[in-house]
Amino acid sequence: MKITVNAMCNELAADSVDCVIFPLTQESWATLASTDFPYLDADLLARISSDGEFEGKYKQTLLVHGDEHCRRILFVGLGEEEKRTAKHYRSAASLAAQQLCQRKLTTWVFDLQSIGSQDVTTLVDWLWDGALLEIYRFDRYKTDDETAVKTCDIQCSFNGVADEDVSLVQQALSQREMISRGVWLARDLVNEPGNVKTPEYLAKMAWDLAQQLDLTCTILGQRELEQQGFGALLAVAKGSICPPRLIVLEYQGGEASDKPIALVGKGVTFDSGGISLKPGEGMDQMKMDMAGGATVIATMATIARLELPINVIGVVPAVENMPSDRATRPGDIVTSLSGKTIEILNTDAEGRLILADALTWVGQKNPELIIDLATLTGACILALGHHASAILSNDSALVDDLQQAGDCVDERLWPLPLFEEYAEQIKSSIADVKNIGGRPAGTITAAAFLQKFVGDTPWAHLDIAGTAWQDKGRAGQPTGGTGVGVRLLVEYLQQQ
Repeated sequence: MKITVNAMCNELAADSVDCVIFPLTQESWATLASTDFPYLDADLLARISSDGEFEGKYKQTLLVHGDEHCRRILFVGLGEEEKRTAKHYRSAASLAAQQLCQRKLTTWVFDLQSIGSQDVTTLVDWLWDGALLEIYRFDRYKTDDETAVKTCDIQCSFNGVADEDVSLVQQALSQREMISRGVWLARDLVNEPGNVKTPEYLAKMAWDLAQQLDLTCTILGQRELEQQGFGALLAVAKGSICPPRLIVLEYQGGEASDKPIALVGKGVTFDSGGISLKPGEGMDQMKMDMAGGATVIATMATIARLELPINVIGVVPAVENMPSDRATRPGDIVTSLSGKTIEILNTDAEGRLILADALTWVGQKNPELIIDLATLTGACILALGHHASAILSNDSALVDDLQQAGDCVDERLWPLPLFEEYAEQIKSSIADVKNIGGRPAGTITAAAFLQKFVGDTPWAHLDIAGTAWQDKGRAGQPTGGTGVGVRLLVEYLQQQ
């Protein structure tokens, strides 16, 4: 895919593009509507203003045909001047891209001159971020889709960049495109159907990325997992004909003596629930139960492209959870890699089992800290809906840093407690721990289970069950996998 992006400091050549996009606050719209606007008839502009068709309100849009110097003009509202944030700019760009892609318009210009005072490099980054989040499509299995706009055809420019800022803006655009490609990769992996996306498929994707980028890839197969004692992970994989994999990607951008930051992502490529079978309705979406793993793989690829000066290790335990005559049964007891025994009372609480072994394994690498991501609990959706991911941690400073990173990229995190009392719910009378703690506080007791496998290492658990998938889609997040976590983790890692 190739997207042409140019930062232009010359006068706008609007007659050569399909559409010029004007992001406007309510105040800047009022100013524009009362002055000479070179691309619209003055009477038409006056009617638009008097009829209230466009007032610059947040998420308000209006597409009109211009004069002989400009084919189309798209006004996009940013809301009130004093209330505008990065989110407003991203949303404006996403809405613009959505409308233009629907009309198969492929050459765009964002005009920045009417926005007002703002650091232009930051502004362009926000706008381009929003546009790139929107133009993603998963259409590789469509054999005849004449309505779709190919992202490789899109050309976008930014007008109103001063000479001295052009170089910095180009750098920002290039970096943003690299990050967005990471989001697209995560979305692709999540959207891939379960009959294609086996643990072996994920492992091959990671291996191929490592060959292209400055990454080291290690894959542990069935035999190595058995030899090393990954009893919890293997218990989940038993019911499937597809053998499990432990995928390890390592990036060495810092000093050899620097401890790595560890990222761990749940990689259940399809989750039927096992013997504790899920209801049939909505089970097709369970191809997304590896969204945490997709985020880790995509984040590792992105930081390698960005050449960040840190050391990071990414671990994805990849399994398929299926019912069969070999599958783990409710009531079985398994021994994890840590040596702790686990009573499995529900085979649909499988993500925490594979994460337990992955967390133990990466803990042996003496990391500086561990962040895990998982579509772990339906209880998280009940608690937070689809607007925020839960974060639970043994380190308050880590929570603060991750929340700040999430706020910067509009991927919000909301902290939940990990009081000692919650661990009482997962005590087993016949094993060290049981894999469910009953209905109360399901998201918290799942995290309390994971906490038993991280020791004293600073650790944060991100439950992305409600944010990893969009049923209907919205501007910036088409239907399907969202790629949540990639931008958040990259933002956090860039600050390290």
